[in-house]
Amino acid sequence: MEHSTQGVTYERVDDAYFAARGLKRHAGVWSLWALGVGAVISGHFSGWNLGLAQGGWGGMALATCIIAIMYLGLTFSLAEMSPAMPHTGGAYSFARTAFGPWGGFLTGLAENVEYVITPAVIVFFIGSYMAAILGAPTEMQPLFWVGGYVIFVLLNYIGVELSFRFSLIITLLALACLAVFYVSAIGHIDFNRWALNIAPDGTELPEGNGELLPMGMYGVLAALPFAVWLFLAIEQLPLAAEESVDPKRDMPKGIILGIFTLILSAALVVFLNPSVAGVGSQKLGASGEPLLDGFRAIFGSELANILALVAVTGLVASFHTIIYAYGRQIYSLSRAGYFPRFLSLTHGTRKTPHVALIAGAIIGLGVMLAVWYSVGADQGAKVIGGTLLNMAVFGAMFSYVMQGLTYIQLRQKFAHMDRPYRSPLGIPGAALTVIIALVTIYMQLQDPVYIQGILFVAAWFAIGIIYFALIGRHKLILSPEEEFALTRGEKEYVTH
Repeated sequence: MEHSTQGVTYERVDDAYFAARGLKRHAGVWSLWALGVGAVISGHFSGWNLGLAQGGWGGMALATCIIAIMYLGLTFSLAEMSPAMPHTGGAYSFARTAFGPWGGFLTGLAENVEYVITPAVIVFFIGSYMAAILGAPTEMQPLFWVGGYVIFVLLNYIGVELSFRFSLIITLLALACLAVFYVSAIGHIDFNRWALNIAPDGTELPEGNGELLPMGMYGVLAALPFAVWLFLAIEQLPLAAEESVDPKRDMPKGIILGIFTLILSAALVVFLNPSVAGVGSQKLGASGEPLLDGFRAIFGSELANILALVAVTGLVASFHTIIYAYGRQIYSLSRAGYFPRFLSLTHGTRKTPHVALIAGAIIGLGVMLAVWYSVGADQGAKVIGGTLLNMAVFGAMFSYVMQGLTYIQLRQKFAHMDRPYRSPLGIPGAALTVIIALVTIYMQLQDPVYIQGILFVAAWFAIGIIYFALIGRHKLILSPEEEFALTRGEKEYVTH
């Protein structure tokens, strides 16, 4: 049975459709906390440091403060929306309720870019760490990428219980590794000499003691996309709604605990890592393994390599959890018909979205190899890793704009909706999220080094929009989140 509304066509399917796309409930508060923190924590090991080259230490520090404000607005908004609409679609389903099918699709497409590209960035840095530890040639890095995808797609395929258990363990190990670095670094820092060793032209000041903002306020803005990497993907938690035991109670607690954990760790790594004697902001601004650089300076190369193997746990934690995220994100859009329906099939007994997991891995690896060979393998982490990072951040910022606007729309137009939790930041917090995200997008478009990656994402958007306009909007399914949206929240959300 089909019917059309809001410019799209829906098909009502039988229970067998949803039976082939079922998920298992397992996660509690600490599983959700680990999923959120684990998704982000790799950004405290690699990636953020490239912002030092854009704005110096002071520019990066101020950018981190601004981005932290953006994420507080975003996470408190999500803490309100997710228990009110406990859909596995997360941001797509919230925007679908607020702005209709096109709003939902565009938000989902932006998150799709973010979640598919982010693990590609992380596994690139895993390759950088492993190559540095083992002394492997640069040309071998793609082998680390392929191996990483195979192992962690398989781990996510095996089952949600194992996936969440592994997330908790690996996230705790990653935080322990960071804690070891933070404590060890305290006796080896010389902030003025090393953190402030970038000149306004980007060269190194041999004696340090440079300006706090060597590139001025423009450097602060230019560092915004890299500061995002310290928090990016905490917003994936609502994707676990249908695998959470009690999302209305646990989701707000998990996401709020997660963001404050990350703010504390981000403050420590941004201050301590560049301040370690023998490291410095100028060197870290082009490094693919900044924490390893810090360990080497503190303990020497031999012991540092052993510690660096432990440090890879941070990258692994995020790689694993974001593979989980893109699997659920592709699954939810596919189950509702926005993406081809076969992508939402789940394993008969394991109830994991194996088709979506494999498809996301193939696309992410393909994008990595395209950047690797088009930019040039000899360009290093600053260009290759930075290009991939900016692609993920661009998708994320677009989705944050939509999520902030969604929150405002739901507060104004859906006042009747039951809200188990209400954000203390309210509409002003969501508005700040939108404004900071738009400024970050603008700054990304000003950077000639990374514009190629941004144009690639724009092409991704264009292909997705054309597909939805010509095909996807006529193939939608009355999934639980779609029925919830069509009834303006009056039909209780029930998974099949």
